[in-house]
Amino acid sequence: MDIEIVAEGLGFAEGPVEMPNGDIVTVDVRGGRIMRSQADGSTREIASPGGGPNGAAIGPDGALYVVNNGGFPWSERSGLLIPVDENGSTRPPNFEGGWVDRIDPETGDINRLFDGLDGERFLGPNDIVFDQSGGFWFTDLGKSDSRSMDRGSLFYARPDRTGLRRVASNLTGPNGVGLSPDGSIVYVAETNTGRLLAWDVAGPGEVSGSPKIMMATPNHFDSLAVEADGTVVVAAISHGICVLRPNGQIDYVEVPDVMTTNVCFAGDDMQSAYITMSASGRLGKVRWPRPGLRLAF
Repeated sequence: MDIEIVAEGLGFAEGPVEMPNGDIVTVDVRGGRIMRSQADGSTREIASPGGGPNGAAIGPDGALYVVNNGGFPWSERSGLLIPVDENGSTRPPNFEGGWVDRIDPETGDINRLFDGLDGERFLGPNDIVFDQSGGFWFTDLGKSDSRSMDRGSLFYARPDRTGLRRVASNLTGPNGVGLSPDGSIVYVAETNTGRLLAWDVAGPGEVSGSPKIMMATPNHFDSLAVEADGTVVVAAISHGICVLRPNGQIDYVEVPDVMTTNVCFAGDDMQSAYITMSASGRLGKVRWPRPGLRLAF
């Protein structure tokens, strides 16, 4: 696929989401910024929550809901800036925890919704998706160092600051999260294992049974999106985009950036795929062969 570069200078870009007017919002994990890219290629900062904003979604009120990992240390390896220090730790100095913000996309006003559950701080919120009921699922990947790694979780909450619950725990680097077209399945991509997990949804914020392993790969998975036919599209660091079709077929799409971190579908026909290329701070656009799933809001 030919990739059109539509924006540059976005920092360590992640969390693309289409706004109602067609603009694309991304987060800058390193810079602690929320960026808005317009059709003419211009970009501007719309908010600066600090920390490490990692994933974004539009809620039922039109606001942006941003999960923040609390920040990373950064180092350069082979000319690439990566979110880990020289000793292999992803925990920055004086780390206190992550959080979830509501951000007004027009004014930039920031309101913190949650920073933990039952007195325990979040360790590294990473990705977010809303369901049709107006609640949202989000992952907490955690932090790691050369000797240990936090066990991650899947959470659910509502934008009115109610309903926060831990849905699943003891996960290995839960990163991307998404829902099937009918909302009956919640998917989580694990970074460290290269697995795509799937739970049956029993209700808002509720799952039944243990997760199914939809695929297990040698990749390091990042965030994900879902197509209208149920195909799951996962950003695979160093491997572009991994595509799992409903029949079990796995395909890959090459992307000219080793830190391909996320993808979202946009446009009237939902066949414009916007891809965040974090190592180079760019936002790319490709014509996707099938329509993406139109999100709840």
